[in-house]
Parts: sequence; C-alpha cells; structure tokens
Amino acid sequence: MIEFQPDLHIARAADYSRYLTARLAASPALRDWLTEAGHTSFSRQAMQDVLTVTPIDSEDSLKQQLRHLRQRVMALLIVRDLNGLADLTEVTRTCTDLAEVAFGFACDWHHRDLAAIHGEPLDSQGRPQKLIVVGMGKLGGRELNVSSDVDPIFVYPEDGETTGPRKLSSHEFFVRLGRRLVSAIGETTYDGFVFRVDMRLRPYGDEGPLVSSFAMLEDYFYTQAREWERYAWIKGRPLTGERHDELEALRKPFVFRKYLDFGAFAAMRDLHAQIRREVAKKDKTDNVKLGPGGIREIEFIAQVFQLIRGGKTPALQIRPTLAILHQLAAMDLLPEAVATELEAAYVFLRNIEHRLQYRNDAQTQQLPHEPEERLLLAQTMDYADWEGFEAHLNGIRRKVSGQFEQVFGAPQEDQSSHPLAGLLNLPPEAARTHLDDLGYDDSAAMLERLSAMRNGSRYAGLPAVNKTALDGLLPPLIEVAARQPNPDDTLTRILTLLETISRRAPYLLLLREYPQTLTQVARIVSASPWAAQYLTSQPHLLDELLDPRALMTVPDWSLARDELKARLTAFYGDLERQMDELRHFKQSETFRLLAQDLAGMWTVERLSDQLAALADLLLGQTMELVWADLKGRHRGRPAFAVIAYGKLGGKELGYASDLDIVFLYDDPHPDVQDLYARLGKRMNTWMSTMTGAGILYETDLRLRPDGASGLLVSSIEAFDDYQHHHAWTWEHQAITRARFSCGDAAVGEKFDAIRDAILRLPRDRVKLRAEVLEMRQKMHDGHLNTTAQFDLKHDTGGLVDVEFAVQYLILAHSAEHPALTANRGNIALLDIAGKLGLIPLDVATGAADAYRELRRRQHQVKLQGADHARLPAAELETEITAVKSLWQTVFGEAGDAP
Repeated sequence: MIEFQPDLHIARAADYSRYLTARLAASPALRDWLTEAGHTSFSRQAMQDVLTVTPIDSEDSLKQQLRHLRQRVMALLIVRDLNGLADLTEVTRTCTDLAEVAFGFACDWHHRDLAAIHGEPLDSQGRPQKLIVVGMGKLGGRELNVSSDVDPIFVYPEDGETTGPRKLSSHEFFVRLGRRLVSAIGETTYDGFVFRVDMRLRPYGDEGPLVSSFAMLEDYFYTQAREWERYAWIKGRPLTGERHDELEALRKPFVFRKYLDFGAFAAMRDLHAQIRREVAKKDKTDNVKLGPGGIREIEFIAQVFQLIRGGKTPALQIRPTLAILHQLAAMDLLPEAVATELEAAYVFLRNIEHRLQYRNDAQTQQLPHEPEERLLLAQTMDYADWEGFEAHLNGIRRKVSGQFEQVFGAPQEDQSSHPLAGLLNLPPEAARTHLDDLGYDDSAAMLERLSAMRNGSRYAGLPAVNKTALDGLLPPLIEVAARQPNPDDTLTRILTLLETISRRAPYLLLLREYPQTLTQVARIVSASPWAAQYLTSQPHLLDELLDPRALMTVPDWSLARDELKARLTAFYGDLERQMDELRHFKQSETFRLLAQDLAGMWTVERLSDQLAALADLLLGQTMELVWADLKGRHRGRPAFAVIAYGKLGGKELGYASDLDIVFLYDDPHPDVQDLYARLGKRMNTWMSTMTGAGILYETDLRLRPDGASGLLVSSIEAFDDYQHHHAWTWEHQAITRARFSCGDAAVGEKFDAIRDAILRLPRDRVKLRAEVLEMRQKMHDGHLNTTAQFDLKHDTGGLVDVEFAVQYLILAHSAEHPALTANRGNIALLDIAGKLGLIPLDVATGAADAYRELRRRQHQVKLQGADHARLPAAELETEITAVKSLWQTVFGEAGDAP
C-alpha cells in the first residue's frame, strides 16, 4: 500500500495535469487542503459537509458552492489516481457520489425556492410531489468519468397543481425546476461547471418536454420509444425524489422482456454500426471509448445479454459493467477466461480515459498524436515509453474486438447463395431431384409439406421480419434434416416446430443468431417424436441448445436448488411469476435430461433417479413458497412432510409421470389441522394449475388414509393408527415403495419408523397371497389389452407382475428379514430376496434382468410417442419367461404361499 507523500504526490500530479496546475495557482488554499485530505478518498458525507458549511442565500451562491466542491473532488482524484493511491472503483464511485450529491442538493434548494412562491405540487391524493432525476448511462451505473457529461431524465409522478396563491400546474412547476437544475449543474460560470448536462435522452429528445409524468413516460415507452432507448434505460436509476418503485415498475418491463429477446443482437449490432460509421467519419479510430476494441464494445457485450435474458434472469438486471461481466461468467454465459479478460481490459481502458481527461479537464477519449503528449500519457500508465504502452494497448483492443465480433458477428441472413435457396421456386420435378439427392425417402411428400407451409395462410399473415427469418432458416434446416437417419420424419417435425414459432420472432431470431443450434434441433427431433413434441410445446427450451457443454452437464441438484431459490426470490410477491418460474425450471431441467438421455448418457434407472430428484426439489420449493405466503402460520418452517408413493417413491419416474404423494404433519400446536390442510391444498393447486407456462405436475392424493374421502393431510399419530388398524393390504403394498420426499426431516424420520413397523408385521401368508392376487386381477381387468402385441407393463409376464411379486416378498418376510424393508428398488430387492434364499438366486437374477430390460424397452417406446408401451411378444420372449418364472416361484400353482 502506497503512503501519501503530500509534496511529492501533489507535484507529480500537477506536472501532468494542466487543470490541477491552474487550480493550485488560482487557489493556494487548495494545496493546503490537499495536503490534509490526500491520504483518504472523498466521502459522500464530506461532500455534503462542504455544501452545508456556508449558508446559501441565492442561486449564484448555490452555483459557486457546487463548483468549489467539484474543484476539490477533481483535485483530490487527480492526486490520488495518478500516484496509485486510488483504484478505478474509488474514482468512479467518487464521481458518481459528486453527481448525486450535487443533483440532490440543487434539486432540494430550487424546489424550496419555487414552492415558496407557488406552493407545493400535489398529486391526486393531495400529497406533495418531488422531481425524480433519473441518472442514465454511467451515472446510473455508478461508474461516472472524471470529466463526463451526465444524461439525466426528469420525471414526476402525477399531473396536478401547486397549493400557493400563484398556482402552477405540476408539469409547469417541474419544468421550471428542471431548467434551474440544468443551469445549476451544467452552466459554465467563472468557477467552471459541475457536470456538462445533456438532456437529449429524454422522451422525444430535444423536441420533447423537459419533464415527463409517469403516465407520459409509460405511453412513450410503449408507443414511441425506439429499440436503442431500451439499451439507454438499462442503467436508468432514480437519484432524487420518491415513489421509485412505481418508476421501476415502468422501466423494467420496457427494458427487460419476459421472453428471451434475441432481437437485441440485431438492434445493438445496428447501433454499433452507426457508431462505427460516425467514428470513421470523424477520424476517431484512436478513441479508446468509441473506436475498435474500445470501452463501448465491452459495454455492448455485457448489455446485450442483459437485454436478451434480463427479463427471465433478474440477476442480470444489475447496472455496473464489471458486475455484469462477473455475473455472465458465473452463469456460464461467457467463458470465465473471456470475462476476466474483458474486465481487465475495461479497467485498463477506463484508466486511460481518466488520464486523458485529467490533462485539461476535457471530455475526451482520443489518444494524443504529439510525441510529448504520448510519452506523458504512457508514463502515467507506468510505461517507460509510448511504444511499449501502445503495443500493450493494441493487444487489448484486438482481444476486445475479437470477442465483440464473436458475440455480435452477423449471421448469414441472406441465404441466396445456399444450394437449396429457391428450392420452392423450381419446377416440381427439379425440386424433387434435389431432395432425392439429399437422401429423402419420399421427396414428393416432403416437397408438398414444404410448399404447404410456404403457401399457407399462416405464412401469408406473418410480419415481414418473420418471413425473412423463416425463409433464411429453411435451406440450412432442409440440409441438416437430410443428415439424420430418418430425414423425412426429421424434416416433418422441424417444420411443425417452425410453424409453431413462426409468429414468435425471438425464437426465429435465436435460430438465426446461433445457426449451430439447427443441428442440435435436428438430432433431438430425429431421435424422438416425443422429444420433438416437447420442444414444440415449449419453444423457450431452444435456449438450452445454445451451450452444448451446459446441455450435457450432469445436474448438481444442490446448486440447482440455490439457483432456483435466487430466481424465485427475485419475484417475491408475484405469485403468478413464481409459479411460472417453477414450471420453466422443471421444463429446462427435464429437457437437459432428455437431451442427455437421447445421447446415451443415462440408463433408465439413473435417469429415473434424476427425475425423482428434480421432483423432490420442486416439491420442496413449492412447499416453502406456499408456507411463506400462508396466513396464520405460527412457525418459521412447517412441521410438515411430503411422502412420495408410486413411481416417485420408488424412483422410477418417467418424463410425464404424475406424482403420488401424501401429506403428514407432527405439530403439537392447537388447531393446526386446518392450517396444514390449507398448506397441502395450496401446494396441490400450485403444482396442478395450468398457467401460461403449463402445469408443474399432475398429482394424485388418493393414497392418503381413507383415500379420496379422507382428510387431505394427516397427523403422524393418525397415520400410524390408520396403517396399523384400518389400512387394506393394497395400502401396505403401496407403502413398500413410499419414502420421505421433502419437508421436515423429523416428520420424515417418524414416517420411516411407521413404515418399517408396518412392513415388519407378522402376516398370514396364505391370506396375504390371496389378497395380493385379488388386487393383481383387478389391475389386470382394468387394463385389458385387446391387441395382438404384448403390453410391457400390464400383461402377464410384464412389469406389474414383478412389482407385485416383490411387494408380496416384502410383506411376507420382512418380519424375519428386515433388509427387505429398504426402499432400494425392485432390482436390488430381488437380489436381496435371492441371497436370503426366499427365491432361487437364478430366478431372482433372471427376473431382475428382465425387469431392467422391460423398463428400457418401455422407455424407448414412450420416446417414440406411443400411448401404450406394446411390442411383439416374440421380441421379449426371454424377459416374459423370466417374469413368469418369478411369478410361479412366488405364488405357486397349487395355491401354497412360499
């Protein structure tokens, strides 16, 4: 850490900064003040103290005090920064604090002065109103330059009038206040200025009113605002006044779209092109802000991700550039090495910018051409000569430019040179020949399908931008579909997807901006019609294809839970948005698992484990959200547990499985039955309600005590009593697969103890056998298969037979063999039964292998979109025989229970 040496450091700074030299010459007391103050930064409180130490009795004295403050701030920054005592964060924070203090102080002073003449401006409720100064750009992002202009926008809440004898409309009052404020901050007097003020970012620019009400601003946002104004408002931040939450409610939906807005690429690409043309016209190639590889390109890289994803990811709604780059790396939207490189480049370029401005207090970012000036600049950046400094600077700018081109590189919108361009304009025979050459099996049908889409009413009604995007996508999509093993099916499914998203430009633009996703789309829809349908019904999942590495990363459910909590917290109070976030999270995670599944990463058993973990996570988050919003709750966390049954309990969940769940509580507090019943009911509603994002899960609560006629939730005591004295055998069969899913772990442990006790009860095996067989017959009768094919689940020799046999073994033998009570899945339990000698080991092994293969084949059939998992019995002869052997071994033919 460098120690402040007043004489040396002040002299060194003055040698470089002509501005500081002039100020020291004009005010000898400034040197004495710097000698005392130079050891520390200029705090916000110290600025306010400077302004209040002397009473201000006129507009001129206000201007003088503000400018004297600015002179002190600038002098201290120059001394501290040029001597390595201050980093970039201190410099930008201090400049921003100066602007906020100056605007706040001047606004308050002029408001009081105007109100003394005209009275307070009131809103519709009779409450006094204040002018809101919105800091835009670097002021809004708290990263202001030392000699920057400021771009404020003046806003007030409502129209009305003042209370004094010389009444004004609220609008006129704030117009007058705004004019005074511009003069107080921006006018150049004998003492200089505080900040140069540029009001052109306000609605309608120079031609618009100086101030806008909330209503005027909202109308402008949705009827007149141009795309670049969304970019400008990213950093918009209120500095003065009140009712900021209402302003944010206008700003955020305007800037951050609910959907993934890939149109932002084109908008910012166009804006950057305009800036580049202006730079070339004015010979500003050596401008470290606007030139190639400059500050603006780093800001654009950061902010395009904000515009695209900020609506769905509130963590990207923060304002400072360095913070955004860090967040992009944390979210894997930019490689960490790239983000680190851009952060370092940003700091280096901003430091250069400040040194250029320290020289003459000029608003410049232009590198000097004179050799003497170049050497001085290089030395302030700790380089011995210009050549070494320039080489390092050029290397940084090349890296920034390269990254900018990688992010913003224009896609090939014009497909006129593509070999398949104009395919639909060719004579039918020639077009079919092209499709035949590509490998399509039925080129006539494919051409008819393509023509139907292009000539249909849906296409005819599309906006021009959608038609252009769609036309540009067709040639490469026809090409990538042809590379798949089933090109005709693949193209048909892709065209269905395109028709679905054709009116939604952001999805078309996503595919255009990221052409590598086309191959991913083709692979997924080719592999599975169910996957194609899932993607078509949830096209926002196209976003998941952008990063193949993330798409194929094995889930970390602990990390995923934290990320989901952060997303849900960002929408606190907005229940509908939270419900949608839960659904989008489930859809995204399911789609990633689906892509990994189709790539061969998972066995059926491991995939089911992952889907069950996802369901557990979502059940837990739903419970937390509902409880937090539940009136009458008496504790921080509920003494409540969700018990998983069926496929969720046995961790054999499929992509579209519903959830069999039971709600239990253990709370001595009086009158909690109703409270926990409301919790369970609202949880069920949250999960099963259809929102704009779909449903979370279909749920089945009928396995609770007394079924559909029973209480929605049960106390742990009531559940214990029911299981011991009232439950049917089939309910004990069901509990073999039950487990604690989420909630209070202590309640879960009590459930486990009850389950263990129930499973270990001594039973009459003859009676048990008869009851299990009776229930199996009922299930068989309820799922009659009238086809010639074998139903993998319900037919004799299928999956249900294995499940019933295992459940019988558990209930019949757990009293003597507690190892059978472990909820480890049917395959592991068969192995345990075989090793215990309850059934021959070869029978257990054969049945386990058959069960595994039947589940695998069932999964394959479901992915092909079939409603029922049925295949020719001849294909499964080995598996059917093995299951029948298990059934005969367990239940016998003569009726004797083993």
